[in-house]
Amino acid sequence: MTARPVPITDDIDTGGFWAAAKTGRLAIRCCPNCSTWVHLPRVFCPVCHYRGTTWKQVRGLGRLYTWAIVEQQIDPAFPTPYTLVVVSLVDAPDVRLIGRLDGAPELAADMPMEIVFDALTSDIALPQWKPRV
Repeated sequence: MTARPVPITDDIDTGGFWAAAKTGRLAIRCCPNCSTWVHLPRVFCPVCHYRGTTWKQVRGLGRLYTWAIVEQQIDPAFPTPYTLVVVSLVDAPDVRLIGRLDGAPELAADMPMEIVFDALTSDIALPQWKPRV
């Protein structure tokens, strides 16, 4: 199997996300001035323009927003079929994160999901989702 690509984890805007994931936590940028969730992560708030957003830990719970089953293999590191999911966070409903599930599981809109962390290397963990039972 081909090695999977790994994210850049030391970016000024997204580094805190990857640092939290490495320790099994999910963190999203939040504006301390107006409480807006800032995702895609940026240092400034797009609503009140406050400069100095911070990372806030959220529970790894969500609701399935949408999904797509991939059946044509494009990258040898990702054998098919697999399912791409988009999950709305319970703690920040306007924030949606993506993930990948092996195979073509039975899914339903608004189904409860929970975070799991996929260790890509000893230093990098990728947040993924799975149906919550």
